Amino acid sequence: MSENVNQENKQEQENTDTPETQPQQEPSPETAEETFTVTRDQMEKMEQLAKMVSDASDKYLRLAAEYDNYRKRTAKEKEGLYGDAKADTVKPFLEVLDNLERGLAQFAEGDPHRQGMELICRQFLAVLEKLGVTEIEAAGQKFDPTIHNAVMHVEDENLGAGVIAQVFQKGYRLGDRVIRHTMVQVAN
Repeated sequence: MSENVNQENKQEQENTDTPETQPQQEPSPETAEETFTVTRDQMEKMEQLAKMVSDASDKYLRLAAEYDNYRKRTAKEKEGLYGDAKADTVKPFLEVLDNLERGLAQFAEGDPHRQGMELICRQFLAVLEKLGVTEIEAAGQKFDPTIHNAVMHVEDENLGAGVIAQVFQKGYRLGDRVIRHTMVQVAN
């Protein structure tokens, strides 16, 4: 029996040394390529899921773009409302400035009252300038209907055609926006 056991052990050793029973080296992960078999139902489900992901991504991008447009539009509207409110507030004060300048013209040069009125007018103009209000230059300029309002025409050979001869009421701008047109007399 011991012979039988020895022979069996020898055979087992021989069997373990054969290439079939030798432990195989696992391929490295870089060179290993796994293949899977997928059923038709699984493939359809994956395609549906991919389509859902694509649709959700598209919806997200559209929503983000829509929100960005909304944010820009509201900021622009807010800025426009601020400009409109500022112009509506400043406009009545321009009439006060006109009256101050008319009052200033009533006093003779060197009169202490005139000097006080000049200081008030300068201060008033400084406040308007801080707010971004500027006077529209008109005398001697070419008539521009976007910033001037012609109320009279005069024949004058010294001035060219369409040149402003006289200013009746000053015009003002708030930034690029005209808040009051200059009332002028235009030469023909």
